[in-house]
Parts: sequence; structure tokens; C-alpha cells
Amino acid sequence: MKKILVTGGAGFIGSKVCHKLSDLGHQVIALDNFSPQIHSDNFKSKQHYADLDHAVELIHDSVTNKNLLLSLLKRVDIVIHLAAETGTGQSMYDIANYSNVNIQATAQLLDIITNNKNDIEKIVVASSRALYGEGKYQCVDHGEVYPSARLEDDLSNKDFNVKCPICKSNVKLIATDEKSTIHPSSIYGITKQVQEQMVTLMGKSLSISTAALRYQNVYGPGQSLSNPYTGILSIFSTRILNGNPINIFEDGLESRDFVYIDDIVDATIMTALDNRKSNEVYNVGSGVATSVIEVCEALYKCYNIEPNYTVTGNYRLGDIRHNIADSSKIKSDVGFSAKVSFDQGIKQFTNWVQGQEVNADLFESSMNDLKSRGLLK
Repeated sequence: MKKILVTGGAGFIGSKVCHKLSDLGHQVIALDNFSPQIHSDNFKSKQHYADLDHAVELIHDSVTNKNLLLSLLKRVDIVIHLAAETGTGQSMYDIANYSNVNIQATAQLLDIITNNKNDIEKIVVASSRALYGEGKYQCVDHGEVYPSARLEDDLSNKDFNVKCPICKSNVKLIATDEKSTIHPSSIYGITKQVQEQMVTLMGKSLSISTAALRYQNVYGPGQSLSNPYTGILSIFSTRILNGNPINIFEDGLESRDFVYIDDIVDATIMTALDNRKSNEVYNVGSGVATSVIEVCEALYKCYNIEPNYTVTGNYRLGDIRHNIADSSKIKSDVGFSAKVSFDQGIKQFTNWVQGQEVNADLFESSMNDLKSRGLLK
């Protein structure tokens, strides 16, 4: 049995990690600040809270609370550090908060582990594919290339394609592996890069095993339906069920690697309990690219509602065009590979959504926030 601290332990990923670890017989402490943007103000009345409070030691506080962390880290063997501000768009104007929660709180956690007696054996940190920026592509003339963020001049002219950084011709998407160039195109991506580099560096310095898990686009039952900044499936679902049309950015062909929540939980726990001494980074994805239009049409079909969407040509600064993960390294090292297809996962997600209360649609207000700051064009 291991004693495990899960920060962000009441979140979408964290709560499911906590429940499964508890079911496996481990002693779990879940720390979460229950951000209203994610959990709503009346979270204590929800069954989710009661179930988690029964399964683990649940602490309602912030990962930025130094004295609390000091006491908790003396009691555990493993830290699964999931607490973070998420979402690329919001990060582009909430910069100090993202830096404080994602970077400074992680620095504080590592500072406590470094300077105080403890029995920490392993740290697993939730990283993100966002640190790759546009990722890895193939140019006909120049082979494998790592393009920088797309130029606003191209985007404003409705040219959404990714360009070769050498010859500026259109390039073809290929799977991004862990050796790929890191160049995030959002503040969120930058914070995740710094976070995982700090954890890996200090793990080596302190002879503590570490793993940074570069999650792709995670979805499934339990994700927040009230947060208008993250989770395209939940954002679209909330608009559909409120009878509102969907406005798709760019040309709708932008794509993401969607990975089901159960697969993410398995990858996280398998990595945390892997007792090999190592300091590694791993992609965690399905390896399949799905376009935004495909997501939209699949949701309408699952909800049995006539499609009502418009491809607008609008774009957000900081958004990437495509992503697809090469997850062969985590399969080789840890034995994990994604098992749930997008077709299977979206049916399970929409079945769950239809059993939930329909949330207020806050998407337009979130877009106005971006537009007022010049981040939505």
C-alpha cells in the first residue's frame, strides 16, 4: 500500500484517479480548491463531493498553501500533481494567475520536498501537449520540421495551414514524439513546460523518480460542463442542449488527439506505481486526429438533434492547428496504450451528459472576454 497525495484531487482527472487508487487499496489524500469556474458554488451539495469525501481524505484548500503542503508531504510516498489552471485562451490574459498556480505552486512544492525531511519516492506531474506548440510536420523539401506559431497575416486571410519554417510551403501533420521541439504558443503551454522541467530537474537532483505526463485532449463523463474555456465536447454539448448554435473557428478542419478519461486514469496510475528509478516525460494520447467538424457532427448525432453550426473563419491567438501524439514510449516503458476509441468514448460521454442538469451557456461571455482583449479575431 502506498500513501499518495493527489493535488487537484477533486477535478475531472484527479477524482477518478483518487477513486481508483482507493479501490486498489492505497491511502489517498485529495487536495483541491474547488474553483467555482469548474465545480460551481454549491459543490458540497453534489454527489461527486460526497462520494469522494467518503473514499479518500478530502481537503478543501489551495496548492499554494505552503504550511498545508508542508504537513501533507510528510505523510506520503507519492505525489500526483494535477492541480493547475487550464485552457490556452484564458491563459493569454490571466497570466499572473496561471503563473502563480502552475509554476509558483510547483516551485513551492519542490522547495518543501528539497528542504524538509520526507519519504517522497515519486512525483508525477500533469503536463500537456500544449508545450509542443504546432508540433511536428513533414515538408516535401525539408523533411521533419517544427513550425512556429501561425502568422496572424495568414490567419486573417483565412489561410489556416501550418507552414514550413524554411520554405513557407504547407506541411503535413505527423505524430509528435517526446523528442520533438518544445515551443509553446500560449501562456498555458509555457507554464506547463516550466512545471515539468522543474519537476524533472529536481527529481534528478534529489534522486526521486519523476514522470511528466503530456496529456492530449482529455474527455469523458465527469468533465466540467460549466467551464466555457476548456473541453470542446463539454462546451459544444452545453450549447446544443441550450438550443444555441455552434460557431466553429477557422475552417473546422483543425484537429485534436482526443483521449478518453479512463485511459488517462490508467496511464497516470500505472506511471505513478511504476517502481523503476527514472525521470521521464511521456505523451498520453490515442494517436488519432479528429477534426472539430467531426466532433460537432458526432455530438449532434448522439443527442439526436438536427445539426445547427456555422464555420465562421474566426480564430483565437494561441490556438494550434492540429495535434496527434506518438505514445509509443509510454507503451514500451510502462505498458500503457489507449483502449477506448473516439466513437466509443463520445457515446459514453453523451449518455452521461444527458443525465446531468443542463448548465447555463457561458460561451458567449467567454468569447467576449477574449474579443475585448484582442485575442479573438
